[in-house]
Amino acid sequence: MTTFANSRLAVVKVGTSSVTDSRGALDESALGKLAVDLARARAEGWKVVLVLSGAVAAGMPALGLDRRPTDMSTLQAIAAVGQPRLVGRMSELLAPHGIVAGQVLLDPYDFLHRSQYLHARDTLGRLLDLGVLPVVNENDTVADDEIRFGDNDRLAALVAHLLGAEVLVLLTDTPGLFTADPRLDAGASLIAEIVEVDTALEAVAGGTGSARGSGGMTSKLQAAKIAAWSGVRAVIAAAASDGVIVAALAGRSVGTTVQPRAERLAARKLWIAFAQAAEGRVVVDDGARRALVESGRSLLPAGIRAVEGTFDDAAAVEVVGPDGAVFAKGLVRMSGAELRQAMGKRSSELPEELRREAIHRDDLVVLP
Repeated sequence: MTTFANSRLAVVKVGTSSVTDSRGALDESALGKLAVDLARARAEGWKVVLVLSGAVAAGMPALGLDRRPTDMSTLQAIAAVGQPRLVGRMSELLAPHGIVAGQVLLDPYDFLHRSQYLHARDTLGRLLDLGVLPVVNENDTVADDEIRFGDNDRLAALVAHLLGAEVLVLLTDTPGLFTADPRLDAGASLIAEIVEVDTALEAVAGGTGSARGSGGMTSKLQAAKIAAWSGVRAVIAAAASDGVIVAALAGRSVGTTVQPRAERLAARKLWIAFAQAAEGRVVVDDGARRALVESGRSLLPAGIRAVEGTFDDAAAVEVVGPDGAVFAKGLVRMSGAELRQAMGKRSSELPEELRREAIHRDDLVVLP
């Protein structure tokens, strides 16, 4: 198995708006600059994985479309046309620098199952050992619900975790995260460093991305949060800046840097916390909250005061304290209906089939 101890390894993600023009066609100058920046990083001894968005945008002009459709089947068809055009052109631009590109298609579920997780890690590792620059994208053409907001940002962060990367660079069409939307507030200033991503920062990040892309600053910040919980430094910066990749990797002041946390989540708990959508909520009393946060215990039905949403067992749910604040997330071992039947009751008061944890501690992540 390939390992990456002490390696200078980086994941670079480039958004759709950074590699296409206003008409949605591939921007040759932007792609050429990206190739040069990647070559410079490699020349300085970095192993680089590129997560490249733009398959839908690249496919639209080939099909004579000037507006991004909204229905899933059409988006997937366009991605099927655009993906080889995008990676093919990137390969052509990297070749003069002596770099061989290799396409890797993943989806987030490759990170949930242990065997798939290990296989993806070994495949990417072997490509890097061979000197290949892996170009990663989501397997949009066959995924059932994966062409949606922020997926490639999230995917890039998960790849950074998978490989134990030192840095995640998220390149976009803005210089970084501002204190307010600079398009609306002339007094907005760039946030150079973030130690902890909190709800206030997430509110500042705002809405979605451009007409050509599917993400926005919110998805960049969420990806940076995943990276931070993976022990990976993240940088959000403008793709158009000169030498931006090398500067970000070297730790120079460029864009917004999100510092890594000292605590590194395991892959499965990272998935639970950030990559699996919550299907409901459970409200717990203060005693249960203390048991989860301070003692690392499982959540028992006795500590639950309310259940919100309709969900099956094994669904991801948010755990809410008496103050209404979400403080944990986990996978339930009962359905919503079963939890409503069991909540507030001790095991001795429950029928045999409901005498189990609501959320086992192995399936629970306490959030800051």
